Parts: sequence; C-alpha cells; structure tokens
Amino acid sequence: MSETVSSAGDFINEIVRADNAAGTYSGRVQTRFPPEPNGYLHIGHAKAITVDFDTAANHGGVCNLRFDDTNPDTEDTEFVDSILGDIQWLGFQPNEIFYASDYFEQLYQWAEYLIGEGKAYVDDQDGETISAQRGGYGKPGIESPFRNRDAAENLDLFRRMRAGEFPDGSRVLRAKIDMNAENMQLRDPVLYRIRRGHHHRTHDAWVIYPTYDWAHGQSDAVEGVTHSLCTLEFVSHRPLYQWCLDQLPLLGDKPKQIEFARLELTCTVTSKRRLAKLVADGVVDGWDDPRMPTLSGLRKRGYPASAIRTFCRAMGVSKTNSRQAIEELEAYVRRDLNATAQRRMAVLRPLKVTITNWPAGQVEHFEVANNPENPDDGTRQVAFSGELWIEREDFALEPPPKFFRLSVGREVRLRGAYFITATEAITDESGEVVEVLATYDPQTRGGNAPDGRKVKSTMHWVSAPHAVEASVALYDRLFTAALPGEATGEPLDDLNPNSRELLTGCQMEAALTETVPGQVVQFERLGYFAPDPDKSMYFHRTVGLRDEWAAIQKRGGK
Repeated sequence: MSETVSSAGDFINEIVRADNAAGTYSGRVQTRFPPEPNGYLHIGHAKAITVDFDTAANHGGVCNLRFDDTNPDTEDTEFVDSILGDIQWLGFQPNEIFYASDYFEQLYQWAEYLIGEGKAYVDDQDGETISAQRGGYGKPGIESPFRNRDAAENLDLFRRMRAGEFPDGSRVLRAKIDMNAENMQLRDPVLYRIRRGHHHRTHDAWVIYPTYDWAHGQSDAVEGVTHSLCTLEFVSHRPLYQWCLDQLPLLGDKPKQIEFARLELTCTVTSKRRLAKLVADGVVDGWDDPRMPTLSGLRKRGYPASAIRTFCRAMGVSKTNSRQAIEELEAYVRRDLNATAQRRMAVLRPLKVTITNWPAGQVEHFEVANNPENPDDGTRQVAFSGELWIEREDFALEPPPKFFRLSVGREVRLRGAYFITATEAITDESGEVVEVLATYDPQTRGGNAPDGRKVKSTMHWVSAPHAVEASVALYDRLFTAALPGEATGEPLDDLNPNSRELLTGCQMEAALTETVPGQVVQFERLGYFAPDPDKSMYFHRTVGLRDEWAAIQKRGGK
C-alpha cells in the first residue's frame, strides 16, 4: 500500500508510544487480528483489521492473523479461506498465520494447572442452571454445590471429560473466582465444555473445547502479542482476560488488552448470526451477494479496497460507539472511482431513436475521453449511426416543467456527437412511446453549434447496430430503517423487499465487452458499475453519481 498511515489523535497509538518510551515489552510491538472462522468478514471487521495492522506498522511492529477456532459446530474451512482472501484483498499481509487450535494441548495443560492450584473445578450442572445461579447486577450469585470439590477429584473428572466418558453438556470446567463479583464475567466463568463436533483442523481428536475467554488471552501470550486490540464489547471481559494470565506460569510478558469503538453503519446489520440467516433463508444469493455488508459482497459490488481503508482511517479510533451514515462510506467509494474509473456509455432502459435525415448506411466514429479526470487514460473510438438507443426517461411525450431533455420539437445535444431535434413520437396501442423520430444538424459535429446556439441538455446514447446487450442489477438499501430493529427489536423485520432490481435487455457500447472482473467503470450519467466475475455482460451498480453524503451535510447531518 502506498497511502500514508496516520496516527494523529489516536489514543491506541498514544498508549503504544508510552509503552515504548517506558521500555515495556522492550520496545517491541506485536498485534493480531483474531477472527472466528464462522462466517465471512464484513465492513466492521475492515475497521478492526485496519486498526490492528496500522498500529503495528506505525511502530515498526508486526501484525499476525489468528483464527480463534474453538467452536467446531459453526466453523469451516470455507470461512478460513474467505477470511484469508478478504484480508489480502483489503491490502494487508499478516506476518504469520496462527490458529487457536494450535494451542489446544497447551491450554489443556494450563487448565490442569489451575485445577491443581484450586482455581478451577468441574461442575456437573447443566448450562441453564449455571446461568441462573450467576445472579445479576445487584443480585449475588449462588455457588455451585460442586465448587469445593478437592483438586484430585476435579482433575480426575476433567481427564475423563477429555477421554470422552461423559455426554455433551453434562459437565463443564469453571474458573473459581468470585460468585459475588460486581463484574459478571468473574462469576466462575466456564473454561471448557464437552462438545462432540467435528473440528475443521483437529477433526475428532478433542471432545472438550476451550471457551473464547480461556483461549483468547493465553493464545495472545503464547504468540507474544504485546497489545491485544479489540472492540468495546470486550471491556467487561478485560478483568477476566487479566485474571487468566495472572494465574499461569507464563514465560514471557503479559499482553495488554485495549478496546476501541467498533464500526457500525446505518441501514446495515453486521451480526454474523443474522447474516448467516439471510444466506440460509435465500433472502440473498450467498455471503458475497452485493447487497451484503461482507467484504466479499462489497468487492463483488465494485467497492475499491483503497476506499474502504481510507474510510476506516478517516473514522479514527474512539472509546464511544457510534453509527456512521452509509452515505459517508459511499462518498469515499465515489471519490475513489471518480479518479480511476473508465467512462462508458450504456442505456439501461432503452428507447429507439431513428434519425430520418441521416445518410443511409453511414457510420461515423467519435473520439471520446476514457476518463476526463485522468488524461493518461487516453481516448476510444465510439461508433455513431442513424439508429440510436437513449434512456427512456430522457424523452417525454408531454414534458413536465423544468424537463430539458428530449421531446417533440426540442433540440438536445448527444454526448460528443451532434445536436438532434425530435420530430415525432411513435406509440403503441397502449399509448407508450416505442420509437422517436428525429433529425440531426450536420454542422454540430462534436457537440457544438457553429452559430453559437445553446441547448439545455446533453444526453448519452448508444448506436443501435453496434450495441451489445447486457443485464444490470440496481441496488437499494438491504434494510429500510436507518437503525434496523429499532422499532421491533429484530433487525430482520426491516428488510427491504425491493433491495434489488434486475434490468435485462440493456444496450451498451461495444467497449464494455472488454471490461474485466475487478474493474469498475462509470456508465455516463448513471453511476459506477462492476462486471460480475462469473456472468458474462452482467453488471452490478456500485454507487450512483449523486453525492448523497454532501446533501446530508448541507442539511445539517439530518
């Protein structure tokens, strides 16, 4: 990546700088991005990835990728592969790749150590009973009747749990901390549970699995992480994170957990459970559906990785959760694409225009700029004939006030070509316009009149004999509410049933057949579009041309 990584005003970088100045960790900085491979990464993860990798880069350190794969029931190699691909696409390269499952034996041995120290015990109660006994805020917990078993009995039971002697859910290993702690995380949390799931890496070698809270901090310690960066929902877990590390005979330094606000967007849901339901129920066409907030979905839709990185950095890091307007992210995408996207002409809802005074069989070619923002992108030849396609909305049989596009008797400019004047509209039996007859002024080649007369509209077009047909998917918000679920408590209640419109029979200039997957082009006057990686001549609209974020800012952010 060539862009500058800024750390100004970043409280995380201030903490790291202070640690380095004090000689903590001997000036070494190591972070990690630790996803659970139970789904695809989404836009919220992009913020965490950027923070993790940038923090290390700002201080000459390294950032690793660790898969926190401690739940065999929900994890899969499909998700592992997608996460690896998404991180690389986003523009980051982990120093090393680890798995929490690499440490299963070490975690187990440390659990036996806790038991021997009288700081962990096997509980025979079911999960519902254990949960009820934890109490609540202002309400003391109830100690398990098995809490004071002696170490020898606990160790025997724990080893038999590992050996598979007991059914799933019949016993757990719990830390012995404080059932009256104000922090609920410290009320004898579960460290191990019996779960006969097939693990994507260890297969069937284990029937007991560590919980996230037991595996996370110790995995950080094993790897030598110095600053364990996570989002604010883990603030309450920090005392437990520290407690677990404090009980063990670690050989190296204890990592420091630091929390920052996660990224949330309006009209968006990032709960992996709910996203998985959208996929399972067929509401969307998979995790990479362009309507999804997953990185694979955004990539398929045409979002540049550079725009996402810039957006995440611009949001900065804070200690207070907030929700950003999705229009702001789109503004970054639009700004990026405006500088890089090639311009092309495409007609999504075609209406035929026949130029009646055009010489029969004549074809002309016009030199058109590929990108006015970048002269180095050069020009291309666009064919022009007497039969054209224009957008249906660019003609009005009875033009309303302030309609300056084509209507009978009105002259308009065709982009880079000629002035034309509509002379007649041909309608079908229902009264719908099916063809427009027009004349052209040969003296206006290139789009300018020698007599200096002006027109109020410039329209795009495609030569009908030279056009290629395509399909285009137009997208609206996947959720209708700015805060999905705010009214009912269930975000999926606010799903937009009209989030996608598929247009077929679109007419496009032939140059669009050369568009390759990963390339985004601007359809002039219509927006930015990305070709589907698997379907020929099928385009997804990335964003429109109108800067909705700028309009929101002018209205005072409302």
